[in-house]
Amino acid sequence: MTVSDGTTQAAPHLDQIAAKLAAGTRLDREDGLYLLTSAPLPDLGKLAQDVRVRKTPAGEVTFVIDSNPNYTNVCVTDCAFCAFYRKPGQDGGYTLSVEQVMEKVGNASRDGATTVLLQGGHNPDIPFDYYLELVRECRRLYPDVTPHFFTASEVHMMAEVSGLTTRGVLEKLYEAGQRTLPGGGAEVLSDRVRKKVAAKKGGVDTWMQVHREAHELGIKSTATMMYGHIETEDDIVEHWEHIRTLQDEHQGFTAFVPWSYKRGNTPMEKYVEESGRKPAGAAQYLRILAASRLFLDNFSHIQASWFSEGKKTGQIALHYGADDFGGTLFEENVHLATGHDNRTTVDETKLLIQEAGFVPVQRTTSYERLRRFE
Repeated sequence: MTVSDGTTQAAPHLDQIAAKLAAGTRLDREDGLYLLTSAPLPDLGKLAQDVRVRKTPAGEVTFVIDSNPNYTNVCVTDCAFCAFYRKPGQDGGYTLSVEQVMEKVGNASRDGATTVLLQGGHNPDIPFDYYLELVRECRRLYPDVTPHFFTASEVHMMAEVSGLTTRGVLEKLYEAGQRTLPGGGAEVLSDRVRKKVAAKKGGVDTWMQVHREAHELGIKSTATMMYGHIETEDDIVEHWEHIRTLQDEHQGFTAFVPWSYKRGNTPMEKYVEESGRKPAGAAQYLRILAASRLFLDNFSHIQASWFSEGKKTGQIALHYGADDFGGTLFEENVHLATGHDNRTTVDETKLLIQEAGFVPVQRTTSYERLRRFE
């Protein structure tokens, strides 16, 4: 807050939170709500950055060279926020062959990608062996590319078509060579929210179960959150509590990745607009990012998104607690379906990090360092 002489002074509650952090005391729900609603944003950002530099190299920001293609857009889940999917039999629906997907992986590999994040709709006509073959062929043809494949809800679809449990599905994927799982499909981990925006995906436990089982098997994953639709600050804190609790169990999450809902062409676009809720902006993003750095005390990495929030906001986010700049995303179609189009190159990614005042460091999916660019 600003005092009469023009200087800034941290709000009393933020001082108490800083003291908790210094003492190693975990923040509670009241603290989380304060950070999301009342903490002065510049002071919050500074505190988040102080915590960030204690956990990760202060002068460095990591990034991964990756691509995010899709194997099908056919889906029976009818999520209210999705503009990408087509119902079975609907015009524009597609399902790629294993060979066609491998062509996309090959293109990404030739461009230097070490990770391919592959996801798709929930298509009940795809046999389980198809998914296993995707992992096996990626490992066989492109051993330098990590198959960062399939969200928790896709794992549930595999369980349905195969008759296996979700744990059984994950065991088969592990045998095929999969070692990481993307965190998509979490949306906001509040049963109230999920019933309205993704009812067919089930409640909080359906997402948590897959990630818990993956962690127990030695599969690492990311934790994501898509905000800016119908959630409240209380829902966001609940989301943090769920993933923080699961992280305590196995340390299986590599990073937390929040991004804002894009309305264009989505089923709930009109509903959200009529509710009077404005699109989530940069200030809300920076607040959520900084607050998550403080609340998620057992997460090493918080990812900034140049892609979903814009390149300038992504750069600023590197001063609000984020230590990672995400991926290059050579291909991306889900946000594109909403009208959101943002692209970059490896060279521009490095330049954006440097312009923000940091040294770019290329990493793997699991945050192993590959190359430091002075």
